[in-house]
Amino acid sequence: MDKKIQIVAIIGAIAFSVFVLTSPDDPIPLPEPTSNSKSDSVIILAENLDKPRGIAISDDRIFVTEKDGLIRVIQNDILLDSPLATFRSADVFDGGLLGITLDPEFSTNHYLYVFLTYEEDGNLWNKILKIKESENKLKNVQTIFDKIPGSSFTNGGFLKFGPDEKLYVGTGTVSDSSHLPQDLDSLSGKILRLNDDGTIPDDNPFSNSPVYSLGHRHTQGMTWDDDGNLYVAEFGPEKNDEINLILSGKNYGWPEEQCSDDTNFENAILCYDPSIEPGGILFYSGERFDFEFPFILASMRASNLYQLDFDEGLSSQQSILSGIGRVRDVVQGSDGSLYVITSNTDGKGFPDATDDKLLRILK
Repeated sequence: MDKKIQIVAIIGAIAFSVFVLTSPDDPIPLPEPTSNSKSDSVIILAENLDKPRGIAISDDRIFVTEKDGLIRVIQNDILLDSPLATFRSADVFDGGLLGITLDPEFSTNHYLYVFLTYEEDGNLWNKILKIKESENKLKNVQTIFDKIPGSSFTNGGFLKFGPDEKLYVGTGTVSDSSHLPQDLDSLSGKILRLNDDGTIPDDNPFSNSPVYSLGHRHTQGMTWDDDGNLYVAEFGPEKNDEINLILSGKNYGWPEEQCSDDTNFENAILCYDPSIEPGGILFYSGERFDFEFPFILASMRASNLYQLDFDEGLSSQQSILSGIGRVRDVVQGSDGSLYVITSNTDGKGFPDATDDKLLRILK
């Protein structure tokens, strides 16, 4: 639809204090968010999405996953009635049909990849599906990676292709008491690096292993900067959400350490206490917006879309968009617009009659 709304950025009304930690014992107050504009122009592209989880954008369409198993399609700014696909997903609080990404050659091969939580013989698992579509119709589905340990609450589920055209996948821990994220033989609590057919690249850091890094709790966002550095956002357990710079073969500490300054583990770049529930992240590379800082962060608990500067700790956090409730994911379109989905129907928010929404930020 072409309904346009003006949303005034509401600054400084977050009901909890936010901190960034340089070490677990030395908290530094995070500056109050400020806005770089008086208002943001936003178009609502879709309403009444049911627990949306991820966005993927091609030149002419937008694909959105819904937790209960649907891939929805928005074409010509219209939400199509028929989903691209419907999968049977596990009926758990924070699992189901989660992340989605497009093949780097999607315009010619029409492959999509999704992360799906399912139940088998009373056990929860996650798998990666490779989907071929044509004219918004499902043509083929192939399981390319399976038996990632599942959970009711912490499955991770973000997946994206990196600049090297390898598929990176964030997995979660099965429980906060589990030590599987520290076990190289387990797929739990890892960043995985795969070929597009699910096989293991020859240059992975551990021989014959899909593991790229370990010691993760619940990855919720993934992006690369212009230099090819990988960053992920992770949920902590009520506090200590992390933004991490991911290095090949490194250990990020969970559950032994949070926001570590232990020399055995990699330190988080940013650590939020209490939790802001970070979602999608990206480094903005378009020309539509003149952002002061290119790192963009969606936050569910803080109900905001931020731009951050963390070259020397967190020196600035500015609001781009607020007043729409929980913000789950953000991606950049080919025209430089930002696209976001809300997450008010996920059981933690306060949905209105038209939630959840997909929005395009124009200026």
